Amino acid sequence: MRADFRVVLDACVLANFGVANLLLSLAEKPRLYLPSWSEEILEETRRTQSGPLGWNPELVESFHGALREAFPEAMVTGFAHLLDQCENDEGDRHVLACAIHCKAEVILTFNLRHFPESATRAWGISTLHPETYLLTLFSLDPLHVMGVLGRIAEKRKLPLEDHLIDLGRFLPRFSARLLDELNS
Repeated sequence: MRADFRVVLDACVLANFGVANLLLSLAEKPRLYLPSWSEEILEETRRTQSGPLGWNPELVESFHGALREAFPEAMVTGFAHLLDQCENDEGDRHVLACAIHCKAEVILTFNLRHFPESATRAWGISTLHPETYLLTLFSLDPLHVMGVLGRIAEKRKLPLEDHLIDLGRFLPRFSARLLDELNS
């Protein structure tokens, strides 16, 4: 499966390096989906990385520079006119407006409660936890997902099993499923 299926990545997903690294690697050609975000999402990501996560400024700048360079087509603009029509959590209306404007069918977020179905259904948008989406991608193309995970583990100089265990802190079902696959 190679797709131009648009998926908006919320700041909480992009700020989690392990999860973002996997999702963004799966969006590299030959990609499984097309990631999308806005300046507002990237600024929220930057604040989270610099503040609560305590990333040093050079790392934050490096991450954002690499993101923009690798995925220039991901930037969505021109959706401010939609903000008043969004009925989800006020702090995340920009995320839903971004998704509506770029015609994304999915928003990936750890903050599912900020995007109730009553606010997204009319727009034809689903809100998913990154783990749910990764399990879907794995079911569609298991060899590709395992290959990407293997390359990430190799770059980290870790056995694949250890990398999956590390991902299990944020993606426990995904990690357990892939560990089961490796052991079968």
